[in-house]
Amino acid sequence: MNHDDLRHWSKRAADWAHAYHSTLRDRPVRPRASYGATAAQLPDTPPEAPEPIKDIFADFKTIVPGATTHWQHPRFFAYFPANASPASMLAEQLANAIAAQGMLWQTSPAATEIEQVMIGWLRQALGLAPHFTGTIHDSATTATLSAVLTMRDRATGWDSVTEGLSGGPRLRLYASAQTHSSVDKAARLSGIGQANLVKIPTDAQHAMDPQALDAAIRADLAAGHKPAGVILCTGGTSIGACDPIAACLTVAKTHDLYTHVDAAWAGSAMICPEFRELWQGVDQADSIVFNPHKWLGAQFDCAVQFLADPAPQIRSLGLRPDYLQTLGQDEIVNFNEWTVPLGRRFRALKLWFTLRAYGLEGLRTRIRNHVAWAAELAEDIATIPGIQITTPPALSLFTFRYRDDAATEALLTRINDDGRIYLTQTRHEGRFVIRVQVGQFDCTRDDVMTVAQVLRDLTDGV
Repeated sequence: MNHDDLRHWSKRAADWAHAYHSTLRDRPVRPRASYGATAAQLPDTPPEAPEPIKDIFADFKTIVPGATTHWQHPRFFAYFPANASPASMLAEQLANAIAAQGMLWQTSPAATEIEQVMIGWLRQALGLAPHFTGTIHDSATTATLSAVLTMRDRATGWDSVTEGLSGGPRLRLYASAQTHSSVDKAARLSGIGQANLVKIPTDAQHAMDPQALDAAIRADLAAGHKPAGVILCTGGTSIGACDPIAACLTVAKTHDLYTHVDAAWAGSAMICPEFRELWQGVDQADSIVFNPHKWLGAQFDCAVQFLADPAPQIRSLGLRPDYLQTLGQDEIVNFNEWTVPLGRRFRALKLWFTLRAYGLEGLRTRIRNHVAWAAELAEDIATIPGIQITTPPALSLFTFRYRDDAATEALLTRINDDGRIYLTQTRHEGRFVIRVQVGQFDCTRDDVMTVAQVLRDLTDGV
């Protein structure tokens, strides 16, 4: 295949993509596939000779769509979305064509400088203080790991960068039980250890208790441990819980601890000023992460980390061997020094296209609609016999249960086998509950209210 072939097949692929998105409502959200069925359609050995691209494309159409969970389906209400607006998809095509490796400014000046500007645009859009700068990661997991590595090294006076943790004090991290599992993973990967991630008790709203945080830190100090940092959440994955950011940051700063706020999902909603009370005080944080790919229409993957001061993170993650020097340029931004991987994709391009193609007001309208439709849906399904709303809408996320754990689990299986919508589960206060999260880029009110109809159909007489 050469570039002339690529031009022809790119047009064919664009036509296929248009037809695919146009017919998503006609497809079950989750495939009716069994494990191993897709692999069984592929040869066991790689081809020795080239194959015609028309055969490859035909196999793609036969094998892949029917075995795909359709994340862009307008009735995908599971997990959090991984949105892909048309403008973002176009930008990804161009980024793929350029295929730049943006590890250094000199390897892709456009990628570096557009990223800098996009961080500034998003900082303004979310109403953050002007001292924040930042960078783009693949996902919030990597951004959180970067923050935890910075906590680790700062707590050891940076000795851990060269000497490791052996023989040093026992480091401690603090988070609530509502924080994402990526925090646990970061504790593992950083060498701090999951047992040293202290889960702070929460209040009646499932938010971290600042007094309990202070007590835990003081108890660790008395035991001879070394507190390293505090991780807070705005819009937790399970039920959308939000920690009292201002009060918890005050406690952390009292003990001179580095802080990170995980707003991976809910951060996008902060483009709407009326929702910013959910993270009031966030300007005092050292690090913040949110994922534009979850609710702003940017194609996955795209996680933005804001930093009050990038110097500590660069001190932890930055390396500049001779072969990565930019000759004649000493003071220059090389974003690989801000992140874990050396290699970097041109992720800023899709942000540039998306923000321009829809504008902040267009994106605000989508988010406000999703929040309003989720509230309307929760009210509607609360009237269905046997269904109980277990946590009220936090932005566009709420949970419910049906009768008891066994009945709820059985109902979820029927829902996803039915195919009209896709929902997932969590456990809340020891009970099996079903999550509903409204946020797919092209969903309508009718799509959202379909959830109530499906529940009525599948609980009637059961």
